[in-house]
Amino acid sequence: MNAGAAGGASAAAAIANAVKASGVLVRVKPEDFQALLRRARDPLVVCGRAGFLYRDYAYLMSYKGLAFYTKSSEPISLPSTAESVIADRIWIPG
Repeated sequence: MNAGAAGGASAAAAIANAVKASGVLVRVKPEDFQALLRRARDPLVVCGRAGFLYRDYAYLMSYKGLAFYTKSSEPISLPSTAESVIADRIWIPG
């Protein structure tokens, strides 16, 4: 196996492992994410940057056993009941 193929195979394995570790991840539109925030009691939201050159704002939260994720070009207003954790960067596989 040449070096390029080996590198591609290890990158694919790393992505597969990240998907397994993250479990079920549901990507939603920013407005749907905000609707979930309004429904959740005392939500914990991970906030960070994502995308090419980290131009987008990324948000991740758990609701009823599922993890919800969104990206937005503008910051999302969090409810006063939300607790937030600031991440350096949020990376979602795939």
